[in-house]
Amino acid sequence: MRIRLLEAVEAAPMHLLLLADPSEALINDYLASGQCYVLESEQSEILGAFVLQAQNTTKIELVNVAVSEAYQGHGLGRILVEAAIETARNQSYQQLLVCTGNSSIGQFALYQKCGFRVESIERDYFIRHYPDVIIENGIQCRDRICLTQNLSES
Repeated sequence: MRIRLLEAVEAAPMHLLLLADPSEALINDYLASGQCYVLESEQSEILGAFVLQAQNTTKIELVNVAVSEAYQGHGLGRILVEAAIETARNQSYQQLLVCTGNSSIGQFALYQKCGFRVESIERDYFIRHYPDVIIENGIQCRDRICLTQNLSES
């Protein structure tokens, strides 16, 4: 497997990115200014992806992490998050931000295992920004939990 930056002439793997964010419009917005990386198998099949978007000169956000449903539960999410951390560090960012929904229990745990700490909670974010109700793990996704990692400390 290898992780590489998606080339400008390549279409983003929207089918994967939609697994992590149900809004194609929001995905297109952050793809326009972000960097999309893909995780490929030896046969060049795209198994996962992540998108980084600069917030300013010192802070970058991991705005999407997605793994093909057929490959979930095999540690690829952790590989992608660790690659995003290393990429942000190599680009000389000091802080990496990632946000997830209150119902995204597995993702919340993964980010903490990878060294992220809770920074803030934005109440009713998903109610205000998404037209459809999102249910995950039997829980309505309402609040956005933002976590950060100081890259110079980890």
